[in-house]
Amino acid sequence: MRILLVEDERRLAAALRQLLKENQYVVDASHDGEEGYDFALTDSYDLVILDIMLPGMSGVDILRGMREHDVQTPVLLLTAKDTVEDRVNGLDAGADDYLVKPFDNKELLARVRALSRRTGQFSGTDAMEVGPFRLDFTTRTVTRRGEVLSLTAKEFQLLELFLRNQSKVLSKEIILDRVWGPDADVIGNAVENYVHFLRKKIDEPDKPSYISTVRGVGYLFDPDAGSHDSR
Repeated sequence: MRILLVEDERRLAAALRQLLKENQYVVDASHDGEEGYDFALTDSYDLVILDIMLPGMSGVDILRGMREHDVQTPVLLLTAKDTVEDRVNGLDAGADDYLVKPFDNKELLARVRALSRRTGQFSGTDAMEVGPFRLDFTTRTVTRRGEVLSLTAKEFQLLELFLRNQSKVLSKEIILDRVWGPDADVIGNAVENYVHFLRKKIDEPDKPSYISTVRGVGYLFDPDAGSHDSR
């Protein structure tokens, strides 16, 4: 189950992220409203845990924008406010549940489980196919035109990120945040190195690379690149 956590209190966000990961959830975290909104619209999640008071864009505005773009991912709102008006505003904006700070971790996990049961199934799927690639999330395997590719866990995450954002330039900062996490202590040229490793495993002989470098900006994944001859 993939969860997006949008919470600007970094210590709380780190604690919640760790709690959720310990309970076998895959978590992306954002500390800014506008960035969280971009995550919610461009990636596929099974649940969004959304603080109301955020820099850049409020949680309620993010929620309204999601629903306006027909993103029906379940949303659990977090807030320090506990007035009837606050709860009504959040629910009217499209929230599925509401949790007031401070809360017990057991209650948060119970709300997460309840939302997953209420929706009947996760919004994600057991597998995804883009171009010649197929990612199986149950077995954590990758195939290209039916051929099994041997990827490490980080390479799998990186390829998944590229497939979910095909034909969109991803900066090194976004890649670091999505694959390693916003608070990860990453040394040196981790992104460049892993893109290099991934290219060696997914690219085909005499074909252009699926991952092109946009100098000074980041990387672009083209699922159709392998259909062209580079000679």
